[in-house]
Amino acid sequence: MHAHRSTDPRVHRSRTALETAVLDLIKERDLARITIRDITRRAGVNRSTFYEHYSGVDDLAAGACAALFDELIAAAPVVGRSYRPGGEDFAAGALTAVFAHVAEHARLYRALVGDGGSARVINRMHQRLAIAIHVNFTGAEDGRRTHVDDPLEIPHDSDAAFLAGALLGTILDWLRRGCPGGADEMSAAVWPLLRAVGEADGGGPGPSVDIGVE
Repeated sequence: MHAHRSTDPRVHRSRTALETAVLDLIKERDLARITIRDITRRAGVNRSTFYEHYSGVDDLAAGACAALFDELIAAAPVVGRSYRPGGEDFAAGALTAVFAHVAEHARLYRALVGDGGSARVINRMHQRLAIAIHVNFTGAEDGRRTHVDDPLEIPHDSDAAFLAGALLGTILDWLRRGCPGGADEMSAAVWPLLRAVGEADGGGPGPSVDIGVE
């Protein structure tokens, strides 16, 4: 899934350099203290190149955050109802990976999805999760192995939207509280809830509610 990502190698290099720079800088200081000059110096590009791709620091950070989350999901295997023995344990482990990824990049996510954060990032994360869940419901038998080729849009799927919203809401609350307990503890708490939804929907335990990340 490559929403609005140019295939021009020069554009890709510039955007990657800028996104990498802002991610590195956020590890060092708050987003509000990062300037365009800081970013362009770290990325090795000039100011005009920055403005060819982004309107400001917040726009770049939102794009980097969305891209980071996309890459996590895209690299994950597709897991469906009848795919892969031991699917329940696999899905629980995948959920742990989601929380671990969020914790690793907590400063970035907290800056962009916390109070005064970016609706664009929140919407993007929900959309990406819903698409991955939908593909796991319907696409495990079509031969695809990862979510890299997921569609940009899916038909209305209330189950996928509900599960994506529940998971995203939990992630946002966890971030606001400083990521207490760690990824393993959060996964152990949340997985039975997602599993119960799958069972109530008639899908049975385990892979029916796999979120498709590892």
